[in-house]
Amino acid sequence: MHQIRKYFSFNLILIASFLLLVTSCSLFGDKKNNTVDDVFKQGSIDPNLVPNNVSYVPLYPFITNVRNPLDVFVGYDDLIYIIVDNDENNLNDNEVLVYDQKMSLVYRLNIFGATDITQDRRLHTYIAGRYYTDDTRTTHLAAVYHIELLAAGTPKFTDTLTHFTCDESRTNTSFRGADDIAVQFTGLATLWDNTLYVSRTGPRNDQSSIARPDNGVLVFDAAGTNIGFTTNLNPNQSSLKSSVGISGIASLAGPPQRLSGISTSRNLFLTLADQNTPLEYRALSIVATDDPDQGIIFGENASFLNFDVTKANRFMYESFRFGKPEDIYVAPDATGYIFVTDSEKDSLFVFTNGGFEGVNPPANSTVKKQIIVSFGGSGTDGNGSGPFNLINPSGVCYYNRSVFVCDKGNNRVCRYRLNTDLQ
Repeated sequence: MHQIRKYFSFNLILIASFLLLVTSCSLFGDKKNNTVDDVFKQGSIDPNLVPNNVSYVPLYPFITNVRNPLDVFVGYDDLIYIIVDNDENNLNDNEVLVYDQKMSLVYRLNIFGATDITQDRRLHTYIAGRYYTDDTRTTHLAAVYHIELLAAGTPKFTDTLTHFTCDESRTNTSFRGADDIAVQFTGLATLWDNTLYVSRTGPRNDQSSIARPDNGVLVFDAAGTNIGFTTNLNPNQSSLKSSVGISGIASLAGPPQRLSGISTSRNLFLTLADQNTPLEYRALSIVATDDPDQGIIFGENASFLNFDVTKANRFMYESFRFGKPEDIYVAPDATGYIFVTDSEKDSLFVFTNGGFEGVNPPANSTVKKQIIVSFGGSGTDGNGSGPFNLINPSGVCYYNRSVFVCDKGNNRVCRYRLNTDLQ
């Protein structure tokens, strides 16, 4: 009995010491928070690491040893797709890594210059990359590769959407040399009917030209035909409907397939990372309206300017809220949460579908405002690798109540879940 009491007392001391340590760590991202020691065992969660009643907690294992992860997407087939940039000086080394739900690597495929990935409801995969214009392999332009059967390990390249020929406004224009080489496809998103959105950036943005501005979003049908463009977005100036330097794009449709159906909205969300233009708003909600004469019109969502301080303390549309947002994703479930990664602030930000920062308080909570759960920060030395530290985060996605974040600077893909969702 004496031995049992001695063992029990020793463990109480250990637990008390551990709780004292973790409560000194901050979750929120300003590069000054201390590095949190990674004390999780593989496959387990320790809620004691989270000092707040409502917060995101890490789910282990993280996917590690992935070199410069750029984008992550969990498909309708439940597989996890990650784009990695193995050598930043060699576009030929970019890869797509495919993992199962146990975080085991099941397949890999080299895609020249790959940066972004998504999947539609047919399980067709789209990858933004580059292509050589001829056999001399001296000039390469932006491209989107349309691939079937990637999950089966027998990829079939169905089609390639190539700049500049995939844009129907460029059918009568010739190659523009360095200006066309500078064009990039920076984001991909699909809708319920397998429509594909492709965000684009580039140097030519004359709105009076017959050819569309480089800054904007191309719209393709399921067959790969260019059927539209975000003409109403401003490619040159900051506004609530700007398309300057798009770095990420999201729709309201996403995995998994659900019996309750899927959103049929054509609305989209953008992040703008351009550092040469002073952009007041860098994460945008864009509303698509069907006009009988002009077709789909893309415009601002002014409702995000509702700064109701009785409901939230911070908002997505606060002026100069972001530094360099890299990606955006919207939870396709009932929560509708919006996730934004910011590489300048080394943080993941979480907003409601109305633009309030935070998540809904638990039903039995006395708190009435949104609870801020954004987190990050690279630590005081800038080299933080704890579970709540992020360094240059890039891609983000959401699947089955879990958030996946490409922690580029730490060469890993992290996974988190609200502690109120743990069962």
